[in-house]
Amino acid sequence: MKLRTKYILFVVILHLLALVLTYFIFKDDSIYFIASEVVIIISIVIAWQLYRQLIQPLKTLMQGVDAIKDRDFNVRFLSTGKHEIDQLVDVYNQMMDELRSERIRQEQQHFFLEKLIFTSPTGIIILDYDNNIQQINPKAIQILGIEAKLAVGHSIEELTHPLFDQIKNLKSGEAVVIKLDGINSYKLQKSHFVDRGFSRHFIMIEDLTTEILAAEKNVYGKVIRMMAHEVNNTVGPVNSIMQSALKTDQLWEGHRFNTLKDALQVAMDRNQNLNQFMRNFAELVKLPAANKRPVNLHRLIDSVSRLLSIKAHEKEVEFEFSLGEGPFNILADEQQMEQVLINVVKNAIEAIDLKGTVGFITNPDKKSLIIYDTGAGISAEQSANLFSPFFSTKKDGQGIGLTLVREILVNHGFEFSLKTVAEKQTEFNIIFT
Repeated sequence: MKLRTKYILFVVILHLLALVLTYFIFKDDSIYFIASEVVIIISIVIAWQLYRQLIQPLKTLMQGVDAIKDRDFNVRFLSTGKHEIDQLVDVYNQMMDELRSERIRQEQQHFFLEKLIFTSPTGIIILDYDNNIQQINPKAIQILGIEAKLAVGHSIEELTHPLFDQIKNLKSGEAVVIKLDGINSYKLQKSHFVDRGFSRHFIMIEDLTTEILAAEKNVYGKVIRMMAHEVNNTVGPVNSIMQSALKTDQLWEGHRFNTLKDALQVAMDRNQNLNQFMRNFAELVKLPAANKRPVNLHRLIDSVSRLLSIKAHEKEVEFEFSLGEGPFNILADEQQMEQVLINVVKNAIEAIDLKGTVGFITNPDKKSLIIYDTGAGISAEQSANLFSPFFSTKKDGQGIGLTLVREILVNHGFEFSLKTVAEKQTEFNIIFT
């Protein structure tokens, strides 16, 4: 029973009882009876006035409660001139001002957070209470190469990507750096926050590729410069001494020292090879800026394939061409791109033991080039280090061929990858963005 009903019932019963009692007590004395009835009427009027004064604050309070339920924090009450009600009105108005200010503050913070997540250079994935993807920002979409609508609402366990395979094993607060396809490096970090009393997780994906490549180049550049300095300082004087000895005829009179003379010549040739070895490394460090001009890619592919046709013929390797119609022009440094294609095709040929195919596929619409081979393929362990300096799968390899390819393509801003997509099907894919 409501308080208002209780009050009315109490007043009605009390005054009915008073009327009955006055009737029996003063029924023989009309003056007292009339006086008592006047008192009862005055009491009813006072009770009604008190009812209105007591119930009005409650009505005001209920209107305020309804406004709060509707999240309408703009409702304010005017002063009534009654002390008790005005105190309630003042408290309510102050509370609504605070709620309105807090809501505006939260909306501003929420908008700022949404803007920050959307424009962040770090990929961010926010999970709901069931660990399904609730939100994914553009950078994460770019890194993962998926559409937002295909990810939102799905569990990480359902999605296939090498990064998701690593994320599944992360615990809250943990971070790990991984290297994909030997080129791109990412830092994965998983953490959590409390939302309405419950824990929710989020994942940050930071692209470290540029920083790691720059640091890596700085380190191996210093090593190569130091090696080149020491080799040149040693090989130059030694060659000069040996050349002087070989040109001094008195030392070789009678032909008794032909074996020594031949040994000196071999040593000089070996020094020349060592010089060439160091020059190959120096080219990697001193790579000039790309002089970009329009280049006909199809013509460049034809030129490279002709250049390496003899090497391919020696291993009974055939070239296959699936080139898009018409010219395929790209904006690049022709000499550097030629070096890229030579290194890639040469590696593809060498990956085939005997008899196989090296193919070229171009798509001018997608601005892509795929060079594939039917060699043994690349293992997962090799894939992570393919483009690392000094790493080579060949017995006598220097480990600079693919590093040089990487440097040239990165300087051009082209996207690329090298991976085995199927048995005896390894592809080097370049996107001329």
